[in-house]
Amino acid sequence: MFFKEAISLRIVELCKKHNNISPNRLAELSAVPSTTLNDILNNKVNNPSSLVLYKISKTLNMSLKDFFDSELFDQSFDD
Repeated sequence: MFFKEAISLRIVELCKKHNNISPNRLAELSAVPSTTLNDILNNKVNNPSSLVLYKISKTLNMSLKDFFDSELFDQSFDD
């Protein structure tokens, strides 16, 4: 698995966990452009910025540490 895929899967997982919030609604609430979030979710962004992940995390009332606290990140990633 690639790191960008783990990020995408984690965002989808968190959206489902938070009352099935849609990616568009998450983008709106977090002030992340919807095109940016959609590119992340479609694995078009190799290395999402920490600021974007921070905004998403804060919108979901969690820290970055909590964002990365998932089995998805407990593995080695392909280049």
